[in-house]
Amino acid sequence: MPTIRKAVIPAAGLGTRLFPLTRALPKEMLPVGGQPVIEHTIRELVASGIEEITVVISGNKGLIQEHFAPDDQLVEQLRSVGKSDLADAVSDLSELGARLNFVYQRGPYGNGTPILTAASWSAGSTEPFLALWADDVFVSERPRAQQLIEAHEATGAPVIALMPMRREESIRYGVPIVESALGDGRLRIRGLVEKPKPEDAPSLYAAIGGYIITPEIVDELAERTRRWQELRDGEIYLTDALHAHAVKHTLVGQLLEGTWYDTGNHLSYLKAQFAAALADPAYGPELRRLVHDLDPAGQDESNT
Repeated sequence: MPTIRKAVIPAAGLGTRLFPLTRALPKEMLPVGGQPVIEHTIRELVASGIEEITVVISGNKGLIQEHFAPDDQLVEQLRSVGKSDLADAVSDLSELGARLNFVYQRGPYGNGTPILTAASWSAGSTEPFLALWADDVFVSERPRAQQLIEAHEATGAPVIALMPMRREESIRYGVPIVESALGDGRLRIRGLVEKPKPEDAPSLYAAIGGYIITPEIVDELAERTRRWQELRDGEIYLTDALHAHAVKHTLVGQLLEGTWYDTGNHLSYLKAQFAAALADPAYGPELRRLVHDLDPAGQDESNT
């Protein structure tokens, strides 16, 4: 039996960094390489052996559910007019190989709340599960989710995904305090500093969107939420729960192999779109010609 069978995708955010593009369209439904961003994440989880996926949404995210909903009438109509390839594509969306649940987020603001919401609804507090953000695209030979699962299997500890960063980028990420190397790209983490100034960054690694959440982390989130109910102050962040755990217990950081695209802001989204288009064998050659036509001098310089 696999050690990790369930996963959570928080998708309740407003996507304000992409306004006005995401004013009505959920950011998780923005296309990258012919698929919505969230579909990349779900297919990655399925390829990593995940059997149940809980997507935590808010009231304006109905398009996500519609995208993955079965539509036998549409499939039949497409087949009747000879568009079997499109019919297969629509049918495939509702038969991805994992059970897909949608749960509405309730509770205080912060990215720890959807994790706790999903844990309470599905995974419970008795088994570890994966958590991936819905606005990431990760390209690698081995899925990011599989790399995180392997790290948990080797250590039994909660795991966070790490990528190298430039020091000036620290103000965008949670940055781990590294205690020691464990081998196979794994690091023992003694804490996390959220968006430190470059001169204060404790390491040159960024914590990106990928986690193995254990019952201890769920308990920490639950306790923080209980205190919030009493004080009604602040927000519930996953980073805070992970930091509190790391101070006293083992937290493992896994350096990922692959390329990560954060589609949560305009420039990063354009980069993800462009990279996916260039990698497409049907569109890549034509797009490279377009780039050359638009800026032949720059293209010539890049080849020298």
